[in-house]
Amino acid sequence: MKETVYIFSSGKLKRKENTLLFESKEGKKSIPVEHVKEIFVFGEVDINKKLLEFLSQKEIILSYFNHYGYYMGSFYPREHYNSGFMVLKQAAFYMDEIKRLDIAKKIIEGAALNCIKIMNYYNRRGKSLDEAIQQTRQLIEELPKKTDIGQSMSVEGKIKKIYYQSFNTIIMNPDFSFTKRSKRPPADHINSLISFANSIIYTYVLGEIYQTHLDPRIGFLHSTNLRRFSLNLDIAEIFKPVIGDRTIFQCLNKKVISKADFENKLNGLVLKESGRRKFLEQLEDKLKQTIKHSRLDKEVSYRRLIRLELYKLEKHLMEEEPYQPFVMDW
Repeated sequence: MKETVYIFSSGKLKRKENTLLFESKEGKKSIPVEHVKEIFVFGEVDINKKLLEFLSQKEIILSYFNHYGYYMGSFYPREHYNSGFMVLKQAAFYMDEIKRLDIAKKIIEGAALNCIKIMNYYNRRGKSLDEAIQQTRQLIEELPKKTDIGQSMSVEGKIKKIYYQSFNTIIMNPDFSFTKRSKRPPADHINSLISFANSIIYTYVLGEIYQTHLDPRIGFLHSTNLRRFSLNLDIAEIFKPVIGDRTIFQCLNKKVISKADFENKLNGLVLKESGRRKFLEQLEDKLKQTIKHSRLDKEVSYRRLIRLELYKLEKHLMEEEPYQPFVMDW
């Protein structure tokens, strides 16, 4: 099974014969290329053209994150599943305001319903989230009335505000509290975790898009503009609560991560390397967990669910089957 390789140290990543080699102060480490799905680089790592050619040949995405853990960009190899037909379909749906709005609303609804599922989970465990759940349901009911992307995203913003307000109720660790969502810089520890988790999930989704006929540059909820990729931002909305937020709750409620795993940078708080390592270990465990897929009638991993979501979108764009976003059924 291929896995994500995380590189935190500084050094050189290069091709050696038919595999990968990472050289750092700690020594040399061979990375069997047949086991690599993608590479996430957090340290100062030198690369060369020979390596990039090899990664392209092996269809491996190389993604860089800066010193603070924020996504910077990716070496996106030549698309091996590239389809002019699908690009035209994506563009046609994007240019058609009604069709684009339909997909955007479904993404918002799917993400919101997953937020409700999570709040319900903790509500059943005595966390008093009835009001937040009801308010979210009312906002979802407003979506069909919205006539453009801006109005729909306004509803999404209200839903997220309510959902984030539930974090203080869900998190059972007195060392951590949450006021409101702030991004750059994160104002507190929980905001720092949210930003880091979201950045990683965007990159996971990008890796899954690469394995489909879809073009990551054409999204529907997020505008296709000067940013390089937008479709991964769309699909990530559905999985951020399911994968990212649940990992945050686990890390804090089980005290996997402490305040010692953060540092003050950029007038805000960011994860130290120790915190990133701990969080990514928990996130990887979450991605490998399996659930019974009601439609396929078999166990699938959370990572596989992302790919299945993209396949559903492909079928929608080819007008074979209407797109319905993934919503947890527990």
